Amino acid sequence: MLDFDGIRVTRGSFTLSADLSIPTGARVAVIGASGSGKSTLLSLVGGFLPPDRGRILLDGQDITGLPPGQRPVSTLFQDQNLFPHLTVAQNVGLGLRPDLRLSNPQHARVTQVLAEVGLEGMETRKPANLSGGQQSRVALARVLLRARPVLLLDEPFAALGPALKAEMLALLGRIADQTDATVLMVTHDPDDARSFAPQTILVDGGVVHAPAPTGPLLDNPPPGLRAYLG
Repeated sequence: MLDFDGIRVTRGSFTLSADLSIPTGARVAVIGASGSGKSTLLSLVGGFLPPDRGRILLDGQDITGLPPGQRPVSTLFQDQNLFPHLTVAQNVGLGLRPDLRLSNPQHARVTQVLAEVGLEGMETRKPANLSGGQQSRVALARVLLRARPVLLLDEPFAALGPALKAEMLALLGRIADQTDATVLMVTHDPDDARSFAPQTILVDGGVVHAPAPTGPLLDNPPPGLRAYLG
């Protein structure tokens, strides 16, 4: 269970509050108007932004004070966070060791994970020699290798076309099932939420609302979400 216990954070004139729980292994979309605090919510979970008050707990453990590198969390951003000077295998291997001093079994695991995401034989390529979809697969392979219990995604496939995005969401779903990760995916596209996430969190007016069934929420949105969706 991922719990937000009385969380409140203020930056300038903007205040975000969150008091809710997300079940272990849930796939949850995070949706709301631009500037509503969706990315702020992910930053709180990832440890990149400390709350002014309140606690974040994972399975009862208070992780509020842990730095990002010590949190049981993986984060995937829209730019995929790939290093252009490293090969595909090295970019994925960072999920195991930042110094890339991998053992033979770890090298074998990198190769195995790349095959699982459809990148077999591409270990020595650089990101510049990959398509957008292939770059997304590299980032997902690193997430799969890390196998952290919480996965945060901040519009990771927004730059992809509809067919490729659907393919990446399906792959993400398989990875979530394999790792049993709790997934929070920020998206501006209600179709992405419908296809991937049975539950959706609405961020509106500085308030992070508890997860609600995605279909009914989008079919009958509250006024703030209705104005955003158009």
